[in-house]
Amino acid sequence: MGGSRNEEALVIRELRRAARITWFGACTAAMLPAFLTHQRIAAGSQRDIVRERWVAAWSGVLLGTFGVRVLTRFPGAGPRPTRLPSLPRDRGHLVVANHRSTADILVLLRSFGGHMVSRADLARWPLLGRAARSVGTVFVDRSDAVSGASAVRAMRTLLSRGSTVIVFPEGTTFTDDVVRPFQSGAFVAALRSGADVVPVGLAYATGSGAAFVNETFGAHLARMAAAPPSDMALCVGEPIVIGQNARAADLRDQTRTAVQSLVHDARRLVDG
Repeated sequence: MGGSRNEEALVIRELRRAARITWFGACTAAMLPAFLTHQRIAAGSQRDIVRERWVAAWSGVLLGTFGVRVLTRFPGAGPRPTRLPSLPRDRGHLVVANHRSTADILVLLRSFGGHMVSRADLARWPLLGRAARSVGTVFVDRSDAVSGASAVRAMRTLLSRGSTVIVFPEGTTFTDDVVRPFQSGAFVAALRSGADVVPVGLAYATGSGAAFVNETFGAHLARMAAAPPSDMALCVGEPIVIGQNARAADLRDQTRTAVQSLVHDARRLVDG
């Protein structure tokens, strides 16, 4: 009897994996050309709005496809907030979070919109790389000083014109709740553009297996596609307004402290 149940569970897992991966590819392949067409015919001032709507829709569909349920907490919210308020458009915002899973990207894009800062090799990934390029992702090779400087300039330009930029300054993914030291580049861009910094803490339910560490994207996608639905928490802190005499290193360290506190909040929220 136990063997029969195990076989049935394995079949269900494989069917779930196949269905989710198929839908992931079909959804992205269908939405990308529709987005590009819609953006091409939009008036100049409307193109950012079109991009934000399509990215939010794509992210929401994929989170639903992979069964990722998001619990959200932000300043001034009631006990069960349903969505984040929009960030003010009169200045740029640097959204800074810890990094644990590829799902982080979808959660933050759906929540904040804006432009993601991502590892350079993503640009070469099949289908997903083209999608990332088309929505204005800032790519950076953290081992290359020239690439890093170029990314800082790109972030500064976006922030200076009032856009939102999302960054994971730990530089890579980790499996636990310890927030590693932040790299400084994004904070230099925020300082030079006068942007506010929005700290965010992310945590996945214990046992969810959402972490993306020491595996290829294909292996991670296959594993997540086979997994049962999982919960994660997104906790947003008060924006950090940059002072007149602020230094990038101080801003970096202040933000890391805030993110670490928010990760603890997110852990309590998602694990009860």
